Amino acid sequence: MAVLKTYARLWSTDLDTALPPLIELVGAECDLRFEFGPVEVAAVGDFLVIAGPAEAAAELPGASATVIVSDLAETQALLRAHGAEITFGPAEGLTGSYLFARHLDGAEVEYVQWKPELRDRILK
Repeated sequence: MAVLKTYARLWSTDLDTALPPLIELVGAECDLRFEFGPVEVAAVGDFLVIAGPAEAAAELPGASATVIVSDLAETQALLRAHGAEITFGPAEGLTGSYLFARHLDGAEVEYVQWKPELRDRILK
């Protein structure tokens, strides 16, 4: 099991307003952009921007980071061995399989195992 990439999660009410300074700062376009229910999600550099109305954000798990891993099952076992609580998942989504975990210290993190084609495209 390995960590392949880590995203800082940013919340916004408007993705089209949030993205331009990040794209300029990073010097690259979005690696991915999609809608997930009432929110839009985009990844640029090491930022994952989640945008939507405040009530939609309140319904989503409050993770502080998204961590892309090579093997979600191994990650889940490691987290549990260290006392983490799996608060959601594992489940399948647009980008692959994922889960949310609350670590013993209270940190909440989303862990994702990308679909192979996405991993290959973004992690060249």
